[in-house]
Amino acid sequence: MTGIALEAARGRVRERGRPERGWLPWLLPPLVVLLGFFGYPLVLVAGQSLTAKSGEVGLSVWADVLGSAEFRDALWQTIALALGATAGCVLLGTFLALVIAFVPFPGARTLSRLVDTVLAFPSFLIALAFTFLYGSAGILGAGGFLYSPWGVLLAEITFYTPFVMRPALAAFGQVPAAQLDVAASLGAKPGRVLWRVVLPEALPSLASGACLTMLLAMNEFGIVLFLGAKDVATLPTVIYGKAIVTFDFPAACVVAMVNVALSLALYGVYRWAVKGGRRAAVDAA
Repeated sequence: MTGIALEAARGRVRERGRPERGWLPWLLPPLVVLLGFFGYPLVLVAGQSLTAKSGEVGLSVWADVLGSAEFRDALWQTIALALGATAGCVLLGTFLALVIAFVPFPGARTLSRLVDTVLAFPSFLIALAFTFLYGSAGILGAGGFLYSPWGVLLAEITFYTPFVMRPALAAFGQVPAAQLDVAASLGAKPGRVLWRVVLPEALPSLASGACLTMLLAMNEFGIVLFLGAKDVATLPTVIYGKAIVTFDFPAACVVAMVNVALSLALYGVYRWAVKGGRRAAVDAA
């Protein structure tokens, strides 16, 4: 009987070790859609970036674009605006989340929902609202400020703050009240409790929100275009100008490939931060 039981157990192990093939028909449709709507156009863009207007295939277009001052300025402004918007969103979103989560006042839930409604708005509505407020004919009449990089930065911080605030609120809500009570009973001041207990618990969520904000801000197009800031040129606006205005499709494809590479790198960092947050939540549980 023991031998029969051992043989049956070995059979079950062998059955579990065999790869199941039933998942293949379910994988093919989304794979075809992904390759058709994303992979194929990306291959066309990559091929066009290697083909000059004369029809010559090579890296001449890449050399011309990457060596131009226009591309370097656009790359610098794109990174600077993304970093500035991310820093502003992290500071403002964390502050608002702390106030809503730990400062009891009437209307906290309403304030949270009002901030969340920004997520449902397209970005150009924020730019339109800023035009009515800070435009040359607006209420405050600060037209020069609006059409500068600082105006674009303020608009992006306003629009993307909820992307940091929402995960921060969720993280603060998971901090055990017992930890706060113990820290307070040991004589720790509120600032020390915040720095040593609350923020370390929320750090993975803040990191994932910051990475997502930087990814979205780096690819922001509507705010920059709608505000019409003449001194602001980002990679998306350069792509638009070369493809739609000057019809220089090879150069536009080169800038697009650089933008895609930066976006994929940031997305990898974002996924790493999300995994770190999940692992920290599991360890805490």
